[in-house]
Amino acid sequence: MRSKECWWITGASSGIGEGIARSAATQGARLILSGRNVAQLERVAGECGADSCMILPFDTRDFAALPPLVEQAIAWAGRIDCLVNNAGISQRSLAVDTDFSVYETIINIDLLAPIALTQAVLPHMLGQGGGRLIAISSVAGVAGVPMRSAYCAAKHGVFGYFDSVRCETAHLGIKVHVIAPGSVKTNVSRNALSADGARRGQSDAAIETGMSVTDAVAQIMAAVENETRELILATGAEAHIAQLRRSNPDAVFDMMAASVARGYAVKMDAGEKAL
Repeated sequence: MRSKECWWITGASSGIGEGIARSAATQGARLILSGRNVAQLERVAGECGADSCMILPFDTRDFAALPPLVEQAIAWAGRIDCLVNNAGISQRSLAVDTDFSVYETIINIDLLAPIALTQAVLPHMLGQGGGRLIAISSVAGVAGVPMRSAYCAAKHGVFGYFDSVRCETAHLGIKVHVIAPGSVKTNVSRNALSADGARRGQSDAAIETGMSVTDAVAQIMAAVENETRELILATGAEAHIAQLRRSNPDAVFDMMAASVARGYAVKMDAGEKAL
């Protein structure tokens, strides 16, 4: 990273987004911090160095608001060197039980929102001669897993969109990194949507014993530094599932079906390790 680069990070008020902001700040980056929780964004800005941060709160689903927000960001920074599409929401419910509104919400937030923001920023990046896009997908974007049908649909789409943008713009100086975390110890499960769209309010054993945000961010930043275009940020069974989905998909299909038959949903609802 060059000193004084400008990084725009969505979902910057907690978890991986906050961790990336902190890491980029230590390397001298100026930060545009976005999310909906202004108080938490202000806290992160204060801890990263308020003078080098801009707080730009917005709802990622407000697509019509993006063009003026992008202009505001560029007016403050002069340029956007790196856009980190991190904001997202997960799900914990069987497809058969899930209201269609949950699909609309999750696909809007996890897929259409990063597409919309990238589409708004990309012309500016191309005009300045290049830039970097970081998209946070998931292991659930590589393999379909139980109780996350909406989340899987959106995160698979993240791979497709950013893979396409990568091949179209690499020769124009755009570098694209897609990150696929497994279980990282954040509030992702507590904030996940249930079948009726309500906040789940409890975590999973896999999340609580998952990778620390510090370790996850260190690997993400190393991947960016090393120009790694795709990172499966997982260990153990989750890493195995992602690898197997590409080498032996039938084995993954059978593994996931067997897990559900053994009571995956009941274990998940109880907060137990389910895979």
